Amino acid sequence: MTSHTIAVLVNDQPGVLQRVSGLFGRRGFNIESITVGQSEEEGLSRMVIVTQGDDKTLEQIEKQLYKLIDVIKVVNLSSKPMVARELALIKVKSEPAERPEIMGVVETFRAAVVDIGTNSMIVQVVGDTEKIDAMIELLHPYGIRELSRTGVTAMIRGNA
Repeated sequence: MTSHTIAVLVNDQPGVLQRVSGLFGRRGFNIESITVGQSEEEGLSRMVIVTQGDDKTLEQIEKQLYKLIDVIKVVNLSSKPMVARELALIKVKSEPAERPEIMGVVETFRAAVVDIGTNSMIVQVVGDTEKIDAMIELLHPYGIRELSRTGVTAMIRGNA
């Protein structure tokens, strides 16, 4: 089973996200990550979906997506060189004595502290999924109080 990143251009209409995610659920395909937002064309939204499966499963997903009325275009981003990023906000327990150590981790990952409280801080990190996972793992011993991840968003590299 390999991870696939799919971009789906859809009409910006109520219920489209529900119909797309419902299609995955009815077919037994798991969505690992989904992001949705405006596209470059007015009235259209772009969904970036990360799912697992073999090539046959991916082909089946694409065919099923095209059967939905509001789906305009489906692109398998994983089949081409792509840029994929995710954002995470991590609230870490941080007593004043621990802050220099935590700041060392933050700087190593080129992340940023976006809020500091009396005994916690919020760190923002942007990167691929592996980078986010690695940072979470290193911050875990300090005590993660809250974690919010956006999910993957991606584009094909170059002029395509």
